Amino acid sequence: MTYRPTVYGTRHAISAGHYLAASAGFSILEAGGNAVDAGVAAGLALAVLQPDLVNVAGVAPILIRLIDGTVESIAGLGWWPKALPADLFMRQHGGKIPDGVLRTVVPAAPDAWITALRRHGTMRFADVAASAIRFAAEGFAVYPLLERSIGAHADEYRRWQSNAALFLPNGRAPRTGEKFRQSDLARTLQYMADQDRAAGPDRSAGLDAAHHAFYRGDIARAIVRLQEQEGGYLSMADMAEYCSAIEPVVRRRWRGHELITCGPWCQGPALQEALALIEHVGIDGLAHNAADYLHRVVECLNLALADREYYFGDPRVVDVPMDWLLDPATVARRAAAIRENQAFGAMPAPLDGAGRPATAGELSRGDLPRIETDTSYCCVVDRWGNAFSATPSDGSANVPVVPGLGIAASGRGSQSRPDPLHPAGVAPGKRPRLTPNPALLVTEGGGVMPFGTPGGDVQIQAMLQVLLNVMHFGMDVQSAIEAPRVASYSFPSSFAPFEYFPGRLAVEGRIGKATRDDLALRGHAIQEWPEFTWLAGSVEMILTDRASGMIAAGADPRRPAYAIAI
Repeated sequence: MTYRPTVYGTRHAISAGHYLAASAGFSILEAGGNAVDAGVAAGLALAVLQPDLVNVAGVAPILIRLIDGTVESIAGLGWWPKALPADLFMRQHGGKIPDGVLRTVVPAAPDAWITALRRHGTMRFADVAASAIRFAAEGFAVYPLLERSIGAHADEYRRWQSNAALFLPNGRAPRTGEKFRQSDLARTLQYMADQDRAAGPDRSAGLDAAHHAFYRGDIARAIVRLQEQEGGYLSMADMAEYCSAIEPVVRRRWRGHELITCGPWCQGPALQEALALIEHVGIDGLAHNAADYLHRVVECLNLALADREYYFGDPRVVDVPMDWLLDPATVARRAAAIRENQAFGAMPAPLDGAGRPATAGELSRGDLPRIETDTSYCCVVDRWGNAFSATPSDGSANVPVVPGLGIAASGRGSQSRPDPLHPAGVAPGKRPRLTPNPALLVTEGGGVMPFGTPGGDVQIQAMLQVLLNVMHFGMDVQSAIEAPRVASYSFPSSFAPFEYFPGRLAVEGRIGKATRDDLALRGHAIQEWPEFTWLAGSVEMILTDRASGMIAAGADPRRPAYAIAI
């Protein structure tokens, strides 16, 4: 039994991190829009409905697969300001990346959404932004995770008057069931929509006008003015120059299916490596979530996430050896380090001493870090078979909200390392190594399965477990999503201050005590989670079956996510 049913349809489906975002995208589908139109509508709505997790001026990595088989990755990730000194954090901040404007990279999400619409959409920006504008202007009900998240970060929000005014009305965190309104944000989005309409009947001209309003007009000027006042480096030239790159995807065959992820500017290829390692060591005949199965999955994840640490970075700047990492010979040598009865207990060393050892991680034996709650997810499949997968992100507690705009310029610089020599190290014009990573699976039968999740370093771990639940254990979509999960922390965090918990393995409470004890005997340092926890991610997924013509969709009850299909 599941808390929610798998929803089925024959025409189209959407799953998103908030139920109103799912409804926003679904209304676009019903109005005749395609998967890209609907996905952008849902993504913009998530930035309104989950303002602690997602920011209109944040990041938005996107994967699109068209019905003709064309696959495209839109790297909605900004770069460091061109004027930023590469050694700033090592020289002036003791090797730390402080909160505030110094962690700002160029806001990428508006450009990414508009790029998707321009290349593959059918609707105008004003059309797809309408629901987001309404939710911001009219408000929506505060839900438990929003109350908890803002309350946990209340002291951080109080550091800037603009943040406190928005997130702490009446001097406190909003409570579940209260109405949460964002009038400034509504005006910002409405201004972009108005510029779109004012450009006349040509859709392309309207998209250009909305883009210009954000990156060259009044919005950009307000963002840069605050940056200058607070001592940041972001300039009008940085804003005007930015465009989301169309990046190569990483694609790999697995059991007749094809897994597609974004490139090593995010952590997506680590999902590819973990799956390759699991296939090499083998899980056939192992019971679901038994100790033997979980041990093998976790150790494969630990190897892949170690290689993420050693190699991944902006491929425009760093030579990331993806072909070598995914080569069967490399996978076999990497997998040889796994021991059935002994956990690594620490981050595995790189092969042949290659890569750069992690030196920026802070060794910790205490409690797990307070995760930066800064991501959501949405996916869509339309009636024509096009698929959309996006992981919009960026929180609002550690960067200032721009007065009058209701947005905060992307603080994703927190995922760069202060040391420029690190593969993910800071450099002007370089992008951080991003945790958000949408994925797609093309099934052996010709179906598609877009999927993803929030959760920082937990993302690919949750995605892998749900993928195996569906494709290896044969679970229906919703059962696969709701099944209990584990998450390793045995590598430096992707977020400043990059804490590292050797051997730590968090386990949801529905996994039995005997299994947890067995894992502990193998050397895993068990961190007990509740039976269901938002820390384990929130996987959303759609799966189409070409033979039957059915579309199945599911959404994770660990957060306020919902799926709709018809």
